[in-house]
Amino acid sequence: MSSSERSDSRAASLPVATVAAPRRQWLHDLLKAAGLRFDDPAEERRFVDSYVRSQIGWTQAAMVLGALTYAGYTFWDWMLYPEVVPITLAIRGGTALLVLLPLTLLLGMARRWAETILLLYCVIPGCVLPSVYLVLPSGFTYASAGMIIVILFVSTMLPLRIGSLLIFCVTTWLAFAFAERLAPEMSPGLGFINHFLIGNSYLLSLYAVGAREHRARRQFATTEALQRETARSEASLRELRATQAHLVQAEKLAALGQLVAGVGHEVSTPIGLALTTSSAMQADVRDLARALEGGAVRRSDLTRGIGRLDQGLGMTQQNLLRASEMIHAFKQVAVDQANEQREGFELRGWLSTSFDKLRPLLSRRGLTVELNVPEGITLISRPGALGQVLGILAFNAAIHAYPGDAEGVLHVEAARIAPDRVRITLADDGVGIPADLAERIFDPFFTTKRDGGSIGLGLHIAFNLVASTLGGTIELIGREHGAAFQIDLPTMSPS
Repeated sequence: MSSSERSDSRAASLPVATVAAPRRQWLHDLLKAAGLRFDDPAEERRFVDSYVRSQIGWTQAAMVLGALTYAGYTFWDWMLYPEVVPITLAIRGGTALLVLLPLTLLLGMARRWAETILLLYCVIPGCVLPSVYLVLPSGFTYASAGMIIVILFVSTMLPLRIGSLLIFCVTTWLAFAFAERLAPEMSPGLGFINHFLIGNSYLLSLYAVGAREHRARRQFATTEALQRETARSEASLRELRATQAHLVQAEKLAALGQLVAGVGHEVSTPIGLALTTSSAMQADVRDLARALEGGAVRRSDLTRGIGRLDQGLGMTQQNLLRASEMIHAFKQVAVDQANEQREGFELRGWLSTSFDKLRPLLSRRGLTVELNVPEGITLISRPGALGQVLGILAFNAAIHAYPGDAEGVLHVEAARIAPDRVRITLADDGVGIPADLAERIFDPFFTTKRDGGSIGLGLHIAFNLVASTLGGTIELIGREHGAAFQIDLPTMSPS
């Protein structure tokens, strides 16, 4: 056996599916290269569902219209050749009644087989139509017009893909050519004209449907990509929010730990001194009691003992008062927002009244206040919390900005920066805040005047009041001389 015979015998022994597979792959690659096929089978199925099966209601409406039109052309047969109307009506009406309308109903019940149903809907009347021209006395004279109407309907009204339309074109053209062979002798050139016109219609419809499908596939691919990116973005956003919530919670716990540690450290010193002093006073009281029990007590010893007790009580009271002040300040950090109701007030008049109350205390420290606030700015907010913030900033400037007996000016300005936002700026021309300390000024218990009695909670309380109670922001802004705090508030604070 020669090599060619052996190869032929091996090819003959291969299963039909094995031989047909390369052919299907070749067709698949061709459609893919033309942009009329997706490589992923799942993506191809989703596209078919979207392209063919997504608007079944509109497709059924078009199919009903097509059935009525197909049967309605019997009217033209009656206008030209009334004698053949019973036959053409049977052909056209029977096809519409027995094929087209049942397929229309079946489409709504068997969506899975939508492409097959649509193909049958197109192929059957297209193959039946040439038989009408065998009955008409005019024969195939107007056959191309009727076929073009069918081609136009199929390519524009129904969601056929390019493969289904190609099957329709081949089968109906073969049916038309077969019917022509059965027809009586036609005038010279009529067959050529009919096939030329119908062939052009087929080519144009194939191009139009192919271009429509290509655009639909590109749009589908873009939509799929956008949906994937949206899903990934939403997943990333969820992860980011979860991470953010975790970080915020961790930051809150860290701040709380720092705050509690600071309170413990600050309060432990005066309480420890008070305990030490009270222990010393307790020992002095015992010594004095033993001396009185002995009966012989000199006046000088009694006076000295009472003096020590008085001094110890004074020190104990002083340290306990300092601890009480620290605890009160600590409570202010978590001030209850429900303590004060919102109320409306005009900002310029309210600021003038508030700083008039503070001027006597600020003037003792050599600080004067200058207001530059326009009229007509109205807030619906919590004036008590805002007054506490401004008081903290004012006294903070008086204590830290002007050391010794230096005098200075506190400039208070306000302006509307948006229809629903107001900015208040407090600026001094003092010594300023070093850059290495600016990031820590709102931290609890941070102060550079601890030896002067400051405990470092003022700016932290102000920050909490602005952020939580007033619903705004506060920040230290850059300034050539001195320090400036900028407060941005909503004209209506959160309820």
